[in-house]
Amino acid sequence: MVRLPYLTALTTLLSYGILFVFGQLRDLFRKLLDSSKSNNLQGYAPICLGLEDFYTRRLYLRIQDCFGRPISSAPDAWFDVVERYSNDNNKTLQRTEKTSKCLNLGSYNYLGFAAADEYCTPRVIETLKEYSVSTCSVRVDGGTTKLHNELEELVARFVGKPAAILFGMGYVTNSAIIPALVSKGSLIISDSLNHNSIVNGARGSGATVRVFQHNSPSHLEDLLREQIAHGQPRTHRPWKKIVVIIEGIYSMEGELCNLPEIIAVCKKYKVYTYLDEAHSIGAVGKTGKGVCELLGVDPTDVDIMMGTFTKSFGSCGGYIAASKEIIQHLKRTCPAHLYATSMSPPAVQQVISALQVILGEDGTNRGAKKLAQIRENSNFFRSELQKMGFEVLGDNDSPVMPIMLYNPAKIPAFSRECLNQNVAVVTVAFPATPLLLARARICISAAHTREDLIKGLEVISKVGDLVGIKYFPVEPLKPQKVRELKKLE
Repeated sequence: MVRLPYLTALTTLLSYGILFVFGQLRDLFRKLLDSSKSNNLQGYAPICLGLEDFYTRRLYLRIQDCFGRPISSAPDAWFDVVERYSNDNNKTLQRTEKTSKCLNLGSYNYLGFAAADEYCTPRVIETLKEYSVSTCSVRVDGGTTKLHNELEELVARFVGKPAAILFGMGYVTNSAIIPALVSKGSLIISDSLNHNSIVNGARGSGATVRVFQHNSPSHLEDLLREQIAHGQPRTHRPWKKIVVIIEGIYSMEGELCNLPEIIAVCKKYKVYTYLDEAHSIGAVGKTGKGVCELLGVDPTDVDIMMGTFTKSFGSCGGYIAASKEIIQHLKRTCPAHLYATSMSPPAVQQVISALQVILGEDGTNRGAKKLAQIRENSNFFRSELQKMGFEVLGDNDSPVMPIMLYNPAKIPAFSRECLNQNVAVVTVAFPATPLLLARARICISAAHTREDLIKGLEVISKVGDLVGIKYFPVEPLKPQKVRELKKLE
């Protein structure tokens, strides 16, 4: 968890206060000056109203050039970013024909499969020719190919579960699955920093939702004891079922979950566990099998394992792996399976091929090398950022490493200056994070070479000095490290 220094909190609040006051004054003057003009609503209420609209107009639009930057190449270690300009103070952005080749430190391309691959790409092209782009059907009609069945069997074998089911979108895998598993009379206990897809799925289920402190098994146990003792609201009947939902790697913090301790608590109170491995499957563990392998947890102790193909596998969609009974239940009841178009066959083939590389079934050791490379790259980059004095969140082995920015003025300054020096980074602010905890989220790939990482570190260090986000003392370089850097130069 972030421990926000008082001075930083004060200056950040002051900055937001200034933006809020001046934004309100501008709205007041605009209202007075435009009072004589007739509006075109003709009795209709404005669709966008309130603080959300104010935040968008007076804060987000000022820095919207830092978000949604279009690219014109594959999201490899380096990619082409389309240059944009604005003639109306960032209210609208216009694309140009120019591009800048930038170091990619923002994509989820953890194992480097998002770009052309010697094993995956030819097979995807052949699948495209044979099956076309889309099945144009849902799974229960004409949307199931032999590739879908093959991938479900492969995923189940990879994660160590009896069966699996595929979905065309990672976000929907959570938001549609959770309501199909729990309903009114059930209890969901969710980590306080769970992803928005989990939050929306829990809200849409009709179940009672309780939140436990992030990564705290002790608070989870206290909450479980309290809820089991009290039972359902008003009636105090026993809960129909209780499900604890956690993530393998928390995407905005880069932290690994305390899985062994949380599993122990869940087994003690006989409650179900739901593990979201969107950012951990394929990216961590000796053979890429996620946090269970990394932290020494038997997959049979996790009741429902969720993951996506949008990160380590360079594709799209998601999966649920569980017992055969649960998977059959989802195939009969889940709206995302019954009503949504199935995964594109070429996207399915991409995942199959990537998994075969990871498992070594392509006849090479490329998969093992990629897994060793992502681990080495992540730990090297994280340690170097910390030595430079940045406040970096997360754990070792995690390819996600947020750098804390805090102040709203430092969000666009850091992003724009990095882009000027051909390094593309992702900045994250409210509402994706708490208002005071804005950050830049670095994502490392196995496709990055050591030279790429050193280039990124040099630029981030210079920009960090310029913007003023080195909140800790800088660790002096050892003589041997200085010699190594000089050789690379």
